[in-house]
Amino acid sequence: MSSSLTTTAADPEAHLAGKVVRERHTLNVPLNRVEGDLAIRVQIEDGVVVDAWSCGTMFRGIENILIGRGALDGLVITPRVCGICSTAHLVAAARALNAISRVEPPPDAVRIQNVALAVEMVQSDVRQTMLMYLPDFANPAYESRPFHETAVHRYAPMKGSSAIESIRWSKRLLEIVAILGGQWPHSSYMVPGGVVTVPSAADLLQCRSLLAGFRRWYERQVLGCPLERWHQVRSRADLDSWLEERPAHRESDLGFFLQVARVLGLEQLGRGHANLLCVGGFPLPPDCAVPCPRPGGAELMPPGFYRRLEQAPFDQTRVEEHVKHSWYVDYPGGRHPSAGETRPYASGDEGGKYSWAKAPRYDGQPAETGPLAELLSMRDPLTLELVAEPGVTAFTRQLARLTRPAVLLPVLETWLAEIPPDATCYVPGARLETGVGIGLTEATRGALGHWVEIAHGRIVSYQIVTPTAWNGSPRDASDVRGPWEEALVGTPVGNPANPVELGHVVRSFDPCLVCTVHALGKGRGAGPWTL
Repeated sequence: MSSSLTTTAADPEAHLAGKVVRERHTLNVPLNRVEGDLAIRVQIEDGVVVDAWSCGTMFRGIENILIGRGALDGLVITPRVCGICSTAHLVAAARALNAISRVEPPPDAVRIQNVALAVEMVQSDVRQTMLMYLPDFANPAYESRPFHETAVHRYAPMKGSSAIESIRWSKRLLEIVAILGGQWPHSSYMVPGGVVTVPSAADLLQCRSLLAGFRRWYERQVLGCPLERWHQVRSRADLDSWLEERPAHRESDLGFFLQVARVLGLEQLGRGHANLLCVGGFPLPPDCAVPCPRPGGAELMPPGFYRRLEQAPFDQTRVEEHVKHSWYVDYPGGRHPSAGETRPYASGDEGGKYSWAKAPRYDGQPAETGPLAELLSMRDPLTLELVAEPGVTAFTRQLARLTRPAVLLPVLETWLAEIPPDATCYVPGARLETGVGIGLTEATRGALGHWVEIAHGRIVSYQIVTPTAWNGSPRDASDVRGPWEEALVGTPVGNPANPVELGHVVRSFDPCLVCTVHALGKGRGAGPWTL
C-alpha cells in the first residue's frame, strides 16, 4: 500500500490572531490486498482522519449486458460477476427465477445449494484473514513490535506458513462445490426448481471426507482447539479465559489475532454508523436437523436490520440505491432496485461524483453487512456481548469473519449427512414468460440481492445490489457517508507515507470491488485518485 500526500498550508496569520494552528493534509491511497480496485481519499487533521471518500474505480455493466437476453441467461452470466462469490450470485439468480416460476425446490436441492454456499463462505473467510487482513501485522510500520517477526513468518504474502496452508486447505474444501456443481467458480448447476445434478453415494462420501480434513486443519491451526471447546466461548470473560487456557490457543491464528488486536487497539478503530443488515440466508428444509436460531424462523441466518442490538424486521421494499455521488445519470433521491437504472455518466466535470459504486440505503440509512451482522442475527452470545461493547469495530468485524467457519462447519456436516444418494433434486415449475422475481441471500461478504423482471421470456430489467455496494458505498443523496467512509473517520494515522491503520479499518469489511464495479477507466473521468 502506497499513498500520495497533499499538504494544506495553515493560515499564516493564525499565529498572530492567537488561533490554534492545525496540520491538515489530504491522503490518496490506492488500497491493495482487496478483491478488485479500490482508492481511498482521506483528509487528515493533526494525525487523525476527519473525512473520507471511497472510490470504486471500475464500472459494473453486468445488469446492462443481461437486458434482452433469455430468462435463464442470468444463471450463466451473474455467477461471472465475481470469481470469489459466484455461488452466492447463482443462488440469488435462481431464487429470483423460482419466484417467477412459482416453484419451491425440493428439500435435498436446498441442502445441496446450502452446502455449496457455506463452503464458499468458509474458504473465503480463512483466505481473507490469512491473505488480506493479517499481512498488515507484518507491515514495516510494526518492525519494532514484538509480534512482527511472527507475523512475517506466518503471513508474509505468498511466503508465510499460515498463508500457504490456508491456500492449500481452502482449495481442497472447494472441491466439494466442484463435485456438487461441476466446477468452481462460475458454476451454473442451479435452476428454477432445484439443481441439475444428483450426487452419488461416492460423491457424498468424498464431500464428507474433504470437509472432515478441513475441519481438522481449522481446529488445529486457526482455532487451536476443537470446535466444541470454542463453542463454549460465550462472553468476553470466556474469550479472555480461553486465550490464557493453553499455549495452543495463544499460538493459533485466532489467538495471534486477538493478542495483536489488543496491542494495536483495533477495538477502538472503525466504529462507523453501527447499522447492521442481514437479508436472510440458508433456508432450513422442514425435516432438517439444524435448528433455527430464532423461534418460528425458517433460515439459519434470519433477516433483520440492527442498530447495535436494537432489531427491526427486514423489508426489501425499504431498500434504495442513490447515485448523487456515483458516476451514473442522476435521479432524485433513491430508487428501489426494481425501478433502478444503470446508466453510466462519468464526465468528472461536476466534482461531486467520485465512485462507480452506487449508494444502497435501508430505510434511508447506510447499513453495513457481513459476518458480524449474520452472527448477530443468529443471536450468537459472544457477538451479542461484543456488539454491545466495544461495539461495531474493526476488531469485532474481523473476529466474526475468522470464527464464522466454526458456526458453519457443524451445520455443513449435518446437511451433507442428510442428503441421500437418491436425492430428489428438481421439480418443474411454470414457464418463464412474464413476471418479477427477487433473489436474496447472504453471500460471503453479506447481503446480496437480485431484482429481475421478465417479459415474453426475455429479461427487461436486472439490478444487483452486492455486499460491497452496501459497505463501500459513496455518499447518498443527503451527503451521508457510506459505511467504511464513516468508519475511517477518527482513525489515527501515524505515518501518512505508510497509512497501515486505514487498511485495518477498510479490510475489516472484506472489500470485493469486482462485485461492485466492472471496468477500469483512465483520465479525468477516473476522478482525483492516485491509482
